[in-house]
Amino acid sequence: MSPDVIEALLHNRQRFLAFLVPRVGSTEVAEEVLQSALLKGMERGSELRQEESAVAWFYRLLRNALIDRHRREEREGRALHHLAEESPLSTQDVEELERTVCACVLGLTTTLKSDYADILRRVDLEGWSLARFAGESGITPNNAKVRLHRARQALGRRLEQSCGPSCCRRGCADCPCEPV
Repeated sequence: MSPDVIEALLHNRQRFLAFLVPRVGSTEVAEEVLQSALLKGMERGSELRQEESAVAWFYRLLRNALIDRHRREEREGRALHHLAEESPLSTQDVEELERTVCACVLGLTTTLKSDYADILRRVDLEGWSLARFAGESGITPNNAKVRLHRARQALGRRLEQSCGPSCCRRGCADCPCEPV
């Protein structure tokens, strides 16, 4: 980008901000959009044609930056909306979900091999560390890790048999089965 173009853009900085502020709602956000567009302008300066005004070209960059910002805000808003719909709204909701899931899981652990039931109960439901479980069970931490993995797989198969695959994919929320 030539020094003349940079000078023309800097000379029109206040006009660019006056264009942006009503469209973004604040001077701070307008400054952010302007800085971003200036960086893009520096990168794309070669796109400026001889017959084209640097200011008109930069307004086009600003409009594109506004469109990009608007699209990004819409995507973020949709993502936040979906997250809010998926997330429990209160501690009571979380506790209720845990009770439901844990009742189902706890009931099904009794149908597994005793070694699997024991590690699932202590590590996953009671919160023991693998190192503590390994120490108290007299096995190596690596053996405990393998056992926990196999126990979870076995429990997953039992959950699918008992509750159905669609229930398990939804995290056992609204599980139709009765705890064993």
